[in-house]
Amino acid sequence: MSLETSEATETPERVLVLNRVFDAPRALVFKVWTEPDHLARWWGCETTAVTNFTGDFRVGGAFHVSMRLADGSDHRLHGVYREFEPPERLSFTWAWEDEDGNPGHETLVTVTFADENGKTAMTLHQATFESETMRDTHHDGWSVALDRLAGLLAAIPNA
Repeated sequence: MSLETSEATETPERVLVLNRVFDAPRALVFKVWTEPDHLARWWGCETTAVTNFTGDFRVGGAFHVSMRLADGSDHRLHGVYREFEPPERLSFTWAWEDEDGNPGHETLVTVTFADENGKTAMTLHQATFESETMRDTHHDGWSVALDRLAGLLAAIPNA
């Protein structure tokens, strides 16, 4: 599916915006968003294990993620980086894959990072979802993942 969003299609019911402040410098927060070893430690919900993460961290570069839930089910997603501006901004497509590897509905995730008195203010914007239910599911997933990210940042020496 082509990723075209406009003011007309990006209704509040189909958009996710999350704001967080992390007690870590912006360069470090950006780093844990762009290194597979770090991403594998925080991406997903509390019952998710990232079993594989590959990424080409540049504009036009692709990433692929495989995750296993506690119930043993496997989930895969992929995307392409649209913007890569260290340490200020990331933008990438996001599409879950079915069991045959076919992509589902594609959204665009944009993450911005701003200095805030030695901490990092982060905004995550993801749109446009097929439904309010899908937006809410991603809200729950990202919220847990960002909690895990905060824990990882607190555990990194000299953060």
